[in-house]
Amino acid sequence: MSLQTHTIEDFRRDVRGWIDSNEVAELRELEHPRHRSLRLHLRFGAWIGDDDNPLHDAWKLWVERHQRDGYICPWWPTMAGGRGWDPIQQMVWTEELAAAGMPRVSRGLGEHLVGPAVFLHGNDEQRSRFLPPIIDGSDIYIQGFSEPDAGSDLANLRTTGVVDGDDLIITGQKVWTTVGLIGNRMFLLCRTNPQAPRHRGISFVLIDLVGDANIDVRPTRQMTGESEFTEEFLTEARAPLANVIGGLDNGWRVTMSTLGLERGGDATTAHLALAAQLGNVIEMARALGRSAEPVLRQEIIRSHIDIELMRFGGARVGGIIAAAINGDVAMQQEIERVASASKLTGAEVEQRIADLAIRVRGMEGLVRPDGDGYRTDQMQYELLWSRALTIQGGSAEIQRNILAERALGLPKDPAAV
Repeated sequence: MSLQTHTIEDFRRDVRGWIDSNEVAELRELEHPRHRSLRLHLRFGAWIGDDDNPLHDAWKLWVERHQRDGYICPWWPTMAGGRGWDPIQQMVWTEELAAAGMPRVSRGLGEHLVGPAVFLHGNDEQRSRFLPPIIDGSDIYIQGFSEPDAGSDLANLRTTGVVDGDDLIITGQKVWTTVGLIGNRMFLLCRTNPQAPRHRGISFVLIDLVGDANIDVRPTRQMTGESEFTEEFLTEARAPLANVIGGLDNGWRVTMSTLGLERGGDATTAHLALAAQLGNVIEMARALGRSAEPVLRQEIIRSHIDIELMRFGGARVGGIIAAAINGDVAMQQEIERVASASKLTGAEVEQRIADLAIRVRGMEGLVRPDGDGYRTDQMQYELLWSRALTIQGGSAEIQRNILAERALGLPKDPAAV
């Protein structure tokens, strides 16, 4: 149910008051470009680096205040440990944090993908076992979906899971795992019934990465100069059958709702970061005396319109996701279609803004900062990083096929001959 206007205002006043009373001013320093890598890892739920860093104590205090007052995973249903916030409340919360310059406390993929998979498709024992460690930050998940020959085509995966008593023995390779070095648990897909059709016989499994796990995690260097991705080699790694979510051989159903949440989960708030990026572009254009150029003004206006469309579209996607999480089966089936549109739009808008920033900056944007290694400044990093956005999480071509065939009912492409 949507909040009435006066209720939205009351809610905004409440969360603004909480932030004002509990903010940790030192954390505003996180916005400095030198903390780019730390911000990324915090977004995925983990502190990295030196615990002697003054920001470490500030971050711990900020997290403790969230935990004390129940502001971790607040959009989860109350039965899962959340507050049951609807998409508008989530949007207001994120807007007020941004206005105060304070970071959002996220539990990363555990919050946005594993948790929903467990409370949508798991049993009561799994909910009681897997959800609390996500909220308290004990379990940090990485995603084991993509493989060398199964990126956007997940049904082509080769990783196998063989039942051995009460365990699954898993062997295979995963790749393009975002911030894979920070996790202690992985959620992965493996084929547990090789005789079944492509989209059947797949299981969704939670597995430990620590201890004698028989999983080798290796960093992958990317064109930004950093290694934010990893690949994993699993050699007869074991996971209890009790860690299979949604039932053995039934992982595709879990995967589809999980991917819908991945592609649409940040739809209500993705426009905020892009609005800030566009604001930086406008300030730079003014500083360089280019703000009166007609073509540049047109592109800035187009980007502003795109961001506003994302804002309104995101509220709709968020409403569908909220209904699905609360048990609306029709909305669970709708997630994939609306989330594909949201993911495709957001990726392409972010790429255009990153490209626009470098073009406004001119030749200076082509020169990397001095120093050892492959250094990039924030705008260069965003340009290079944004190239991945129309590939990761399902390529732009895959999203267009989903929209054409499943949303619009258009015929599939003819088979290649």
